[in-house]
Amino acid sequence: MTTVALSAYILMWPVVVAVVLFVISRAFFREWAEARRNGRGLI
Repeated sequence: MTTVALSAYILMWPVVVAVVLFVISRAFFREWAEARRNGRGLI
């Protein structure tokens, strides 16, 4: 494995984690805002 390929493989994981965290947090805040609008608890 070349140095460039290994570096790309290692640096890919923080990007994947950031995207997953963004998607989860966006869905959480959307549900939280909807619950507040409807006067419900989040749980």
